Amino acid sequence: MSEATRQRDMIGMLIADHRSVEEAFQEFESGDGAPEQRRNLIDHIITELVRHSVAEEQYLYPVARESLPDGNEIADHEIAEHAEAEQTMKQLEGLDPNDEQFTTTAGELISSIRHHVQDEENDLFPKLRQSCSNERLEELGGKIQQAKDTAPTRPHPSSPTQPPMNKLLDPGTGLVDRARDALTGRSH
Repeated sequence: MSEATRQRDMIGMLIADHRSVEEAFQEFESGDGAPEQRRNLIDHIITELVRHSVAEEQYLYPVARESLPDGNEIADHEIAEHAEAEQTMKQLEGLDPNDEQFTTTAGELISSIRHHVQDEENDLFPKLRQSCSNERLEELGGKIQQAKDTAPTRPHPSSPTQPPMNKLLDPGTGLVDRARDALTGRSH
């Protein structure tokens, strides 16, 4: 498999997301920027994490369930971590960037996401590379991109996390979120 193909497959795309959000984490952790800039950066991080997790819940975890002997346990664990992160993101949305709790809560989110990324990249992704064909991973890469394009941009902790309900409801929620973002000037 060529490097270009590998970058377009599901795992390559998800790893690229991980690297992108890690850059944003490091920018936030540098402590540079006025409170408004830090708020915008956290809003960007939240948007990217929500879009990423929605795509994983729609395609990555169902594939893990069907392809791996321990897929149900892995998927359940990862979805539970998503739920915790989503609660933290929801908390962050309501905090003032001048409040010390904003920085503390952002640090908790960053730490939990780094742990989650490490689990996926060191355990789940290698197992899926072994069990899924290159063609299947490439096909799923396209579906991941479509899911991210229509996904919500804000945390919705009570939303369904498994197909078919998430595939039915996420695009509508995403449309509403993008409209809210446009009206409030929230950047991505």
